[in-house]
Amino acid sequence: TFFVRSSQNATALGSSLRAASAALDPNLPVFDLQTVTAQIDESIYIDRMIAALSTFFGGLATLLAAIGLYGVMAYNVTRRTREIGLRMALGAARGNVLWLVMKEVAMLSGIGIAVALPAAYAAGRALNSQLYGVPPADFAVLAACSLLLAMVAALAGYFPALRASRVDPLVALRYE
Repeated sequence: TFFVRSSQNATALGSSLRAASAALDPNLPVFDLQTVTAQIDESIYIDRMIAALSTFFGGLATLLAAIGLYGVMAYNVTRRTREIGLRMALGAARGNVLWLVMKEVAMLSGIGIAVALPAAYAAGRALNSQLYGVPPADFAVLAACSLLLAMVAALAGYFPALRASRVDPLVALRYE
């Protein structure tokens, strides 16, 4: 194995290296000429692929969690339509109804984050040997992920809450 530093183009340098090797020993095969950048890229290809797949599946899990939370909240709003209509008929403001539903979203996401943070910390400690230059408990990342999940949960719960705040009290009181 030889390493050559040059300011020439890699393809032009490859042909001149082959010629120099053939002049020294014509029976010596020269194969697998690569730049250091290509060799490094090849050596960390699997790590990059795992990182890309982890990012994709993490995003997919976040999307599925948002869809699930939206479904639960939409179901709860539909189930409580009569109660919400009664509250609005008795004078509850739209903002109060919106807060009623968003409070439930905040409670569900808070419980989820409270369970996930210790689990993420434990997983980081267990996978410490697999982490390259990253501490097992990177609190900035955990805080950013918690904030992101809270925002996703708030967005997923906002649409059912908005629908609940627009319920017509007369229609809701007749709702079966």
